Amino acid sequence: MTGARGTAGGTDLADATAEGAERVVVLATHNAHKVQELQRILGDALAGIRLVAYGGPEPVEDGTTFGENALIKARACAAHTGLPALADDSGIAVDALDGAPGIHSARYAGTRDDGDNLRLLLTNMAGIVERTAAFVCAAAFVVPASDPAARTWEHVEEGVWNGEVLTAAAGAGGFGYDPIFRPDGEHGSAAELSPAQKDTLSHRAKAFAAIAPVVREYFGTERAERAERA
Repeated sequence: MTGARGTAGGTDLADATAEGAERVVVLATHNAHKVQELQRILGDALAGIRLVAYGGPEPVEDGTTFGENALIKARACAAHTGLPALADDSGIAVDALDGAPGIHSARYAGTRDDGDNLRLLLTNMAGIVERTAAFVCAAAFVVPASDPAARTWEHVEEGVWNGEVLTAAAGAGGFGYDPIFRPDGEHGSAAELSPAQKDTLSHRAKAFAAIAPVVREYFGTERAERAERA
């Protein structure tokens, strides 16, 4: 490990690894809201595996897809910490804007401020009747290169949450574009859903539910290999 530290839910990365690194996964994000959401989503699915926040450097996200960017972040996190890493890249894709903001969602307005991004999207959607859109999330799991089977365990899953862009923000919950996104089948915005509802329906919930079995399999296989070598 290279001295990286991170905290989430009262968990310090250095403390967690001291307790048993083989049961720790680092969440490769500096977004505190996302860390909390992922800990809720994955809490039951990855019971017994400690999920901690990442405090290391952010890589250049120069991929052309959500999946490529998720892998870039997970690889950088695993390399910096020496621990398995989970990362995601997500955003909103609007049909009328040819899929924009897409992979540029977090930096759409150039400020990385949620409010600025949201307001710019509403401005660019002014007068547009067809407002269908989707939240997209790619989740990536990567283990450190020091692991002989590192490439074998690189894995990406994608989740999609369909809906439409509202004409004005509604709701105080969630983050990002949640206040202006109405999911299909719902009467209000994603920001008006409870955390429990969102954790069941969202693009991020779908992507990480799909990748959780891979993480469980990795730790199960690793423990078995350690037992054989002992």
